[in-house]
Amino acid sequence: MTPRASRKGSADSRCPSCSAPLITQWVGNTLALKVSTDGTPLTAAEQDATRTPNRLIWCLRHSDRTPPRLTWIHTPHPADCPHPHVTDHQCPPAEPSTLF
Repeated sequence: MTPRASRKGSADSRCPSCSAPLITQWVGNTLALKVSTDGTPLTAAEQDATRTPNRLIWCLRHSDRTPPRLTWIHTPHPADCPHPHVTDHQCPPAEPSTLF
């Protein structure tokens, strides 16, 4: 049985295409998005290089009392946020294969 993602925490899962470990979770209250992110935290420079209109950066908030929870990083997000930041998962390009 596959673990389910919930708003209270994230499900440990793997990408069905490339088998990369993912954090999958519903994010939002009214119009929730199902988000699958890479689990590797990004530096500030990596965030700037990775962010596009179609690829968002997420803050992985957690504490000793609560499970990890993804929140969207937007303009009022603190610059000195102590939590790891991750991005939407995109499978790496497939290696070219030869038919002959």
